[in-house]
Amino acid sequence: MATPISQIPLRIKGQTTCIHHKGRQLEMYCEKCQEPVCLKCLSSIHKIHQVCELSEITPQKEPDIKNFIDRTEKNDLVQIGKYITTTNILLKDNTSTFEKLSQKLKMQTDKLKQELVRLTAQTLSLYHKMEEDNTKLIKKYKQDLEMYEKQLKQQIQECKAALQSGSHLQIYDTYCEIHSLTHSLPVTPVLGTANFTPNESPQDHLEKALGKVITLGQCQTLTDQDRSVSTSDDLGQPSTQQQRSGTKVKKAVTTYKLLPQTKVVEEWESPCYIRSICPTTDGQVWTKDSNKLTLLDRNGKVIQKVEHHVWINDISLSPTTQTLWVCDYNNNIMELVSGRLTHRFSTKEEPWCICITASNHVIVGMTKHISKFTTDGKMVCTTMAKGTGKPLVCTPNRISECPINHNVAVTDFSSESDSGDGKGHVVVMDTDFKQVFVYRGDLPSTYRPTTQTGGKQFSPWGVVYDSVGNLIIGDRNNYRVLLISGSGEFLRVIHTDTGSTPAVGIDREDVLWARFGVLNVKLLQYRSM
Repeated sequence: MATPISQIPLRIKGQTTCIHHKGRQLEMYCEKCQEPVCLKCLSSIHKIHQVCELSEITPQKEPDIKNFIDRTEKNDLVQIGKYITTTNILLKDNTSTFEKLSQKLKMQTDKLKQELVRLTAQTLSLYHKMEEDNTKLIKKYKQDLEMYEKQLKQQIQECKAALQSGSHLQIYDTYCEIHSLTHSLPVTPVLGTANFTPNESPQDHLEKALGKVITLGQCQTLTDQDRSVSTSDDLGQPSTQQQRSGTKVKKAVTTYKLLPQTKVVEEWESPCYIRSICPTTDGQVWTKDSNKLTLLDRNGKVIQKVEHHVWINDISLSPTTQTLWVCDYNNNIMELVSGRLTHRFSTKEEPWCICITASNHVIVGMTKHISKFTTDGKMVCTTMAKGTGKPLVCTPNRISECPINHNVAVTDFSSESDSGDGKGHVVVMDTDFKQVFVYRGDLPSTYRPTTQTGGKQFSPWGVVYDSVGNLIIGDRNNYRVLLISGSGEFLRVIHTDTGSTPAVGIDREDVLWARFGVLNVKLLQYRSM
């Protein structure tokens, strides 16, 4: 009967005597069992095994030990040192992030307090003014009533006197007088009224006024497979400030939850080449290529085509009227009305990109500047630099407006011929075109690019805001789509593919429409609905 494995004796590290024959020194080595043995073992347990002296085998083991020492000192310990350094950075970033968040929250709270005080003072002032106006009306009404009362009393006295001692002529005159009276009862004044109904459930309104609050769970450990880039969904990497994996993001009113992995809702080959993409509110999408506009359904079927006589540079869908606007090679700004492009105005320079805002303004990107116009072409504001100053935007390619705070994001190729530095980036500005931040493609130190993607220079082409004010950027050269917060923090890689990413659009359900490679179109769901 074989001895159970649990009962087989094991030699303790450093033990020099045999575990089977007590007191016997371990001087030999069994090549079959690969363990030290004593001389007595040669006639019992290891009787027919090939053995040699232990001193003969140790020279074969020394190189492995030396290799381990060399490899560990040069590679593993160095890598661990880098990880420790990264951890120190994470600790520092963590403290800094929450200090900044706390400060922003306190500042917003103080601002809301001031607004409440201002609003209260404004309302109290209104109440006081209405009270004074009503007081004047009431006093005037009282004076008129008293005057009317006095006149009536005087008339009664005159009537009584006429009846008691007046002549026939006086009585007749009195009769005529009372029937010719023009005095009437004073009209009751219309007083100003006011009412105040306290909000019994102000919590939702207070949270909305405070702003968007994002809370994230702790990040799960990502394996190398999780970090690798594939042609399917890519989980992406946690940032140094906000670690995430299947995170739950809470908004003030609604829940914004990122999916653990981006889901490909639809995928099809486009019947036309797509350079710009604008999803509509009814599940369709407008696309443009050279001088053609094509309306497609959710499965890529052609619904409508519109041809133009010159090259179309960009398109934008109005968030208020839902009509499509176009800018072309001949400096024309046009609106698609009843299937025909209608000219609205012209620009002095060639318009490279266009964006229609929620306030029904037209933002146009031109060499070295972007400008905001009314729909009939009157300029509202511009980023054009005065004198020899460096432009805020050098080579604009795509523009998008935030639906929350109406900031404007512009992808800028920053061509050296346009006074740029040759490094593409995304510029975010406020409604007055003052710079808020610039995103240059920075990813956290914990993000590992692979041999397939992530090693090339950041090349933002398409840019669009989602419903909560996060930025979606198509990084063309690295074949991926990035999700950036409205304040410029890296959130995750939404998706990586095997082809370039030149065009992105977002629909009302925050489903991302993107073109990859030449004709491949994917509808990507990166958050729960």
